[in-house]
Amino acid sequence: MNLCIGLLIPFLGTSIGSAMVFFMKNTINSRIEKVLLGFAAGVMMSASVWSLIVPAIDMTEAQGKIGWVPAAIGFLLGIIFLLILDSIIPHLHLKSKKPEGLKAKLKNATMMVLAVTLHNIPEGMALGVTFAGALIGNQEMTIAGALALSVGIAVQNFPEGAIVSMPLKSEGMSKGKSFLYGALSGLVEPIAAIITICLTNLVVPILPYLLSFAAGAMIYVVVEELIPESQVGDHSNIGTIGVAIGFVLMMILDIALG
Repeated sequence: MNLCIGLLIPFLGTSIGSAMVFFMKNTINSRIEKVLLGFAAGVMMSASVWSLIVPAIDMTEAQGKIGWVPAAIGFLLGIIFLLILDSIIPHLHLKSKKPEGLKAKLKNATMMVLAVTLHNIPEGMALGVTFAGALIGNQEMTIAGALALSVGIAVQNFPEGAIVSMPLKSEGMSKGKSFLYGALSGLVEPIAAIITICLTNLVVPILPYLLSFAAGAMIYVVVEELIPESQVGDHSNIGTIGVAIGFVLMMILDIALG
């Protein structure tokens, strides 16, 4: 039961965030957009450290091995993995007119959703790896800690859902369709988590590497997408405040519930 709830909480966060499109008039306020982007970045940075890298190091040291080795290798592989996906999958970043990835005849709305979907993959993997570790009884991973990560990702997904649906509405799409696109962008998370959990037997020997891999992939999203967009134009300090609040909130969740 806890597993099902934990996997669905992040998707619920995306859906609720996407539903904010029903309360907007024309365009999303730039200050709100910046604080949402910064907040999402802060949560992902904090989750990468406290929920993924630190447990990976502790787990390795408990085995009598050098703690930083899997953390460093997994982290770099996660960065490389997202870099490759970013270069292959056609997608369009927020406020960008030039699509990235391989050329494809897709609508801008579709490519914008693909951009967020791409970034949700590492979050789903992180959730799946954490639950897998807890299910096999690893001392460094608990169901409570996995649920804390799930709640943290859901909190981060709330602004992410809004960031997808609101710009789509601003471009002329109906509120209902904008909400649907935003909600669907978060569906990849429980799917990626379930696939990871199904591969638990394969995951166990390399769990520290996978935790760090997910952290690297998440940090890639923060550095490549969220931070730059929160600092463009006026009111960049608002984005910075959002980062601080998101980081501290996720740290508290992880330590208090983990």
